[in-house]
Amino acid sequence: MLDQGAAPPATENMAPKPSGLAALMRRKPVERLVEEGGQGEGGSLRRTLSMWQLTMISIGATLGTGIFVVLGEAVPLAGPAVTVAFVFAGLTALFSALSYAELAGTIPVAGSSYSYAYATMGEVVAWICGWCLLLEYGVSVAAVAVGWGDYLNELLDGTIGVTLPAALSAPPGDGGIFNLPALIVVMLAMIFLLGGAKESARANTIMVVVKIAALVLFCTIGFMGFKAGNYSDFMPLGATSIGAAGAILFFSYIGFDAASTAGEEAKNPKRDLPRAIMLSLVIVTALYVLVAAVAVGAWDWKKFEGSEASLAAIMNDVTGQSFWGTLLAAGAVISIASVVLTVLYGQTRILFAMSRDGLVPKVFGKVNPKTGTPRVNTVIVSLFCGILAAAVPLGELVNATSIGTLFAFALVNIAVVVLRYTKPGLDRSFKVPFGPVFPVLGFLCCGYSMYSLDMITWVYFGIWMAVGLVVYFVYGMRRSRLATAEK
Repeated sequence: MLDQGAAPPATENMAPKPSGLAALMRRKPVERLVEEGGQGEGGSLRRTLSMWQLTMISIGATLGTGIFVVLGEAVPLAGPAVTVAFVFAGLTALFSALSYAELAGTIPVAGSSYSYAYATMGEVVAWICGWCLLLEYGVSVAAVAVGWGDYLNELLDGTIGVTLPAALSAPPGDGGIFNLPALIVVMLAMIFLLGGAKESARANTIMVVVKIAALVLFCTIGFMGFKAGNYSDFMPLGATSIGAAGAILFFSYIGFDAASTAGEEAKNPKRDLPRAIMLSLVIVTALYVLVAAVAVGAWDWKKFEGSEASLAAIMNDVTGQSFWGTLLAAGAVISIASVVLTVLYGQTRILFAMSRDGLVPKVFGKVNPKTGTPRVNTVIVSLFCGILAAAVPLGELVNATSIGTLFAFALVNIAVVVLRYTKPGLDRSFKVPFGPVFPVLGFLCCGYSMYSLDMITWVYFGIWMAVGLVVYFVYGMRRSRLATAEK
């Protein structure tokens, strides 16, 4: 037994193991997180991603199905003031983006908010955050992949007049037997990811450029039918309508944190990660506002209510031809594929970090020495998400991804404040302005958005959290590297 008055042992293996509450709150030092960066079982991740590629990863994960369908929900709530609602939602996301930017530049590792929580609030909070991210990334990949089949059918119908049968383009419970397109798009993303982070980033950059071009094309065509009279009554439903629409539109910004999962594959993470996160948010916000402004200018806002409003429908109405809508459907197919690729990438990197810490099986941390990618991890996650999308009706579970994301955002805002006070001397390449004010505002915005969600969403979230805690206490708590003092 150690002498109570003796100095602490110098080696980690001899350190006394905490128990009870102390075990739950054990934290992983920032220095150790950074030191272990990139290292995995059998190899290491490769630093190949530039600032622009990181930016494209964030845009790829954010700019997806939302802008193609969200106007039909938001415009009836705010009218022409939907453009202001987009700005309001963007500012709400900005507070959390600033916190992500500071922590990504300070702790440039693959685990994103999971790792930030581990360094600041302890292991059990980190596990909860990681469990939320598994819900966010895993289910959202499946949900987005399901939507890919709808746009693919629209594209096929507009080009060759053929569509896939319902039995092969929808999961059970939604009128089908097996959603083959959903499985295909996930498998295509897997193939890109297995080739390496650099190759995946290049493919994603091309897809992001295409979907931005599709939105610019919509703005060009839509401006031809622009009617200034549609803005004569800018705020017909009152100022409060902007907040209501903004709460819905906030979820169109989810995904900007994807670049933070690439912390161990960025060439210059301390400089490039904060820039990529902020730049992606600015670009996405500008595109959202521009598209919304043109859409309302081309269509009277009252036409959106109760209609099948979409960007394709507006283009067809302005031009009187279905060709442009078909072209936009092609852009949507590529857009959704980009989201699947980038979100699947983020999922594998978070599991990689959790595996390295011993909280999930080691197989997720094995890196292929030839490609520098967690190959087995990528195959397992892709097969799981692909089968989930193709054969399981997701239903309300999709909405639970929103609350899981907001919870992770809230923890990141807290982590910034905690790290400022516990590690004031850390080298920070970017700092959130106005001290703790902006992180607190970010936390409050996330809390408000969570509060506005339906009760059924909270129920599913509670069930998911309960399962996660059981897994942690049965498996992760005892196998944690901090618990075993394994180097």
